[in-house]
Amino acid sequence: MTPMLTREEVHARLQAIFPDGAPNRAYLTRMLAASVVFVALYVEAIEGSGTYLGPKHVYRMTDEQATRIDDASRAGYAASVLRTGSHTEGKRWYQDNTREPIRDETLREGLVAIGAVTERTDLATTSSKPRYALKANFAALFDPSLAGEALQARISAWQAEALNKGALARLAIVRRGAGVSADQVLVTFPNGETRRMKPGPSSEITKAVVEVFAPAFLTEPAVVFLSESGNKVVARDDELARSIGLVIQADKNLPDTILVDLGPVHPLLVFVEVVATDGPISQRRKEALEELVAEAGFPSEHVAFVTAYLDRSAGPFKKTVDSLAWGSYAWFAAEPERLMVFRQGPRTLQDA
Repeated sequence: MTPMLTREEVHARLQAIFPDGAPNRAYLTRMLAASVVFVALYVEAIEGSGTYLGPKHVYRMTDEQATRIDDASRAGYAASVLRTGSHTEGKRWYQDNTREPIRDETLREGLVAIGAVTERTDLATTSSKPRYALKANFAALFDPSLAGEALQARISAWQAEALNKGALARLAIVRRGAGVSADQVLVTFPNGETRRMKPGPSSEITKAVVEVFAPAFLTEPAVVFLSESGNKVVARDDELARSIGLVIQADKNLPDTILVDLGPVHPLLVFVEVVATDGPISQRRKEALEELVAEAGFPSEHVAFVTAYLDRSAGPFKKTVDSLAWGSYAWFAAEPERLMVFRQGPRTLQDA
């Protein structure tokens, strides 16, 4: 039978196979996923082997059984655990009520959906027979002899083969946005002018806001104000601001970026907060910006509020999503064509 990694080693390897930006990463990289992959390898539930994995194989596994990696112990466990009334010696990893998270989240919505696990189609939906197997090329990523550059090369090859173009693009954007560069970040404004910002994730997200978000969601975009961490003003266009009736005061706790859409009859003002760690457009922040707009005499009905993140699967969004203001938007550089709406007011589902 195939050589084995420990469950902890499988868990660590899943982090590399499914880095930040991978669809459903939470389901694919948690310890429950590592348990599923480990047990699938343990019982040799690999495409082409004729052996299949069921949730029971996972939630009946014990610490003691997992250390017995000789062929006889592994084959014996694969068969015996499915028998009614069977017992496995040692401390169980999970209780029986873990069946649904294993089947629905980790397998169907996670590993099956992303193309790492195959599912039998010749069984009735209600059948209790095992139906899952690791795809051979995915199982090969857990070869204990793979390490360093050889492992990374194999992972990259699998990603290129298994992930769709959208998922690969998302991974590439997240890697670039999360990377630490020694070079300044060059931001190109809609009018062709350029500004340089300090390197870092916040600047990369700001660059995406100006160069990707603005032309995608605004008809005739322009930048009114741009800052970076430390409240340092990178650029401001007072003449443009005055032309639309807005008085900018840098000491008024302005957001990271102010965009304007000059396309509509009445211009649309867009306040954008960039979140690499913290600081979204919360209800308090939104009210403060609305007050600033009111003081400047700009109509509130022509104002929008956006919080920009690198990726919705990463920590900053999960940390701040419950504080985002109703009536605002969330945008993710890793999925630039989509916009999340936090709608307020009476609406029906048909209005959504």
